[in-house]
Order: sequence, then C-alpha cells, then structure tokens
Amino acid sequence: MGDDTLIEEDRYELDKATVAAIVEAAEAGAADRLAELMQPLHAADIADLLEQVDDEPRAAILRLFEPEFDGEILSEIDDSIRDQVIETLSPETLSEAVRELDSDDVVDILEDLEAPQQEVILEALEDEDRAIVEQALAYPEVSAGRLMQREIVAGPAHWTVGEAIDYLRAREDLPEDFYHMILVDPRYRPVGYVTLGKILGHPRDQKLAEITEDSFRTIEAMEDEAEVAYAFNQYHLISAPVVDENGRLVGVITIDDAMAVLDEEAEEDILRLAGVGEESSLADKVIATTRRRFPWLAVNLVTAVLASLVIAIYEDAIAQIVALAVLMPIVASMGGNAGTQSLTVAVRAIATKDLTGANVWRVIRREVLVGLVNGVLFAVVMGIVGMIWFGSAVLGGVIAAAMVINLVVAGLAGTVIPVALVRLRIDPALASGAFVTTVTDVVGFFAFLGLAAAILL
Repeated sequence: MGDDTLIEEDRYELDKATVAAIVEAAEAGAADRLAELMQPLHAADIADLLEQVDDEPRAAILRLFEPEFDGEILSEIDDSIRDQVIETLSPETLSEAVRELDSDDVVDILEDLEAPQQEVILEALEDEDRAIVEQALAYPEVSAGRLMQREIVAGPAHWTVGEAIDYLRAREDLPEDFYHMILVDPRYRPVGYVTLGKILGHPRDQKLAEITEDSFRTIEAMEDEAEVAYAFNQYHLISAPVVDENGRLVGVITIDDAMAVLDEEAEEDILRLAGVGEESSLADKVIATTRRRFPWLAVNLVTAVLASLVIAIYEDAIAQIVALAVLMPIVASMGGNAGTQSLTVAVRAIATKDLTGANVWRVIRREVLVGLVNGVLFAVVMGIVGMIWFGSAVLGGVIAAAMVINLVVAGLAGTVIPVALVRLRIDPALASGAFVTTVTDVVGFFAFLGLAAAILL
C-alpha cells in the first residue's frame, strides 16, 4: 500500500534520470538527443525542468532547444527566471513564441518584466495584438482587466443554434480554448451565454436565448482579481464575460486564469505567514532571499526581547527554583503552537470569506473552548510530569494552571488578532504571526513565572 501511494505521488514529477540525461545532452551539445528527450514533455514539465537546473545548464538547454521552443513554455515558467529565459532566446524565437499565446498570457508575462524586456515582446506582436495587450496593461495590476483575454466568442441574442454553428465554422480566428458563446444586445452588452455542449446538442432552429446558463454573471473590468477568483470558486463558473463601466463586453475570463489566482493567493498567504515574502521561489538568489527574510527575523527578535524582559522580572524566582527554567519553555512553546493553529485557520477562513461578521463571535468562542479543553488535557499531563520529575505537587499544579491559561489565550489571540487587523485594513497573513507569537510568549511566561513566584516563594 505504501509503495503504491508513493508511486501515485511521484507519477507527475519529472524523472530524475530524464533530467540528468537532458542536462548531459545540453552540456555535450547534442541537439538531436536533447530534442528526442524533450519532445514527449508537456510545456509545464519543460518549465519545471528549466526552474530546477542551474543557470549554465538552463542556458545550454535553451540554446539547443530554441528551434522547438513553444510559447506555452514561456507562460508556464516561474517569474523568478522568466527574464533570464527571455534574455537567452533570440528575438526571432521570442517573437514566434509570443505570437502563439492568447492576450491574457502575454499580459501575464509582460507585467513582471522590466520596461526594456516588455518592449522587446511588444515589438514582436502584430499591430492589432500589441494594441490589445497595451490596453490590458492600462488596467490596474490586480484587476479583472489584466486577467481577461480579449479573444471573445459572442453573437446576437436573437440567433438560433444553426446561425451560431455557421458563424463558428466560418470564423478563422477562434480562441484556442473557449467554453461559451456570449449573447449580447445591440449595444454589445452581455445578456447571457450558452455552452458549446448545448449548441451542439440542440436542433438548428432552437433559439440560443432559450438555452442559456443559469450561472451567467458579468465581471467588471476594474474588479479585484481575488474577488473574481472567489466568484468562480463560489458559483462554479467556467468562464465569465468582462464589461467596462458602461456594461459593454470587453473580454472574458476563463476558469484556468481564475484558479491560477486562487493558487497565487493561497501561496502568498502561506509565505506571508512564514515571513519569507510573498514572491519567494526556489530559484531566487541568496541576496534576494536574505533581503526578504531579514525584516521578519528582525521583528521576531523584538518579540523575543519582549519575552526575555518578562523572564528578567522573575530572575530571582528562577535563581531559587531552577526547575522553572527547565519548564517555562514548554508553556511558551505549547501556547505558540496552539496560537499558530488558530491563526492559520482564521487567516484562511478570512481569505475564503468563510469568516465574517455574522459568525466571528461563534468562531472565537469555539477556538477559546478548544484551547480550554486542550489546556486541561495537557495540564493533567504536565502536572503529573512536574510531580514525577521534580517531586513537587505544587510545581505540577503551577505548570498545569499556566498551561490552561496560555492555551486559552492562544486560541483567543489566534482568532481575534487577524480579525482586528482586517478591520484596520492590514493584511492578516502579513502581520498576525508576530503579534500572536508575542502574546503567547509573554502570557505564557507571565502566567507560569508569576504563579510560581506567588505560590512557591
């Protein structure tokens, strides 16, 4: 069972032997062998390969594989190395690659590049495509206007299935992937859409307006892309038309783009909670990685100093009862872990809009009660440990009481702090961790050392 599970987990990973063979072929200059090895790979796998190897093998692979380089590879490559790939490719190869992409993919590539590299790609586009991309770049960076593609399949609302099919067959510039025909009124405002399956499954004289989807809804071009992704996930959308301020159709967003945003949002939350920056990548250089992590380590240093100040208040008690120094890290550690658990759940629930003003107090109450129950359970364990280890029932009682107090506070802080930060318009994923850690450390040391000093001395 274990071996089968391992195989299932690894089946979509790049084979190590294949990667090694490709690198070896590139370093040997064996273009035919390299092409043979890479030909079966999907564009996403080739992008993964380029991300995994070092700079020199990557450049060698690109030089030899350049005649077969596909635009889809460029859209799949991580932002951290995309500029290096673009610099390595010849202008001719780059031009051909970007011409194969939909407008939304070209925009996604351009928005992370410096101006000179943007100009190189824009010059490679046809005049009409360049105008479309430049219009999309005029929208705010995280808006639906940036996310949408301009390749639209639309028709009048009065058409029949037969007229739609004839139109689709006659049109030579259909998008490579689309899911709906959007129905528009005379002012080019979307009024509904019909799936391709329904178009193909109904008689030619069937009115399109009679077989539209109930899921139809429009997205405003200035709407935040995170809200767009939420709408796709919440309402199970496959695609959605994008409208301007006058309600006119200007583009369409498809599910693959919306799910990419959801994935990015989740990744950013995880990275922010860990304090490593929202754009960290395995391909990042040492200096860049150090620069992103240093500020958060500095914040943690401040919180550690605050906790140390609490310890300093009770240094006389610690000097008299050495056991306190042995046990106090346990209280703080348990509180920190419990706070992180509540914090993670709360931040994710806020991001998915599951935690709202309507249920916030119920969630806070639940987390506090969970902290209380866990605190009592671990208090019993640590009380027994304290008695057996140090032969003192009173010391066992002190650490048990401190454990209950800190885990209750951890549950409270892990939920209340991110909610409060949202009210202050501060990203909870970015700032909650430091606050929760500080609270659990300070409260843990105060509770344990304060009770010990009051009872044992």
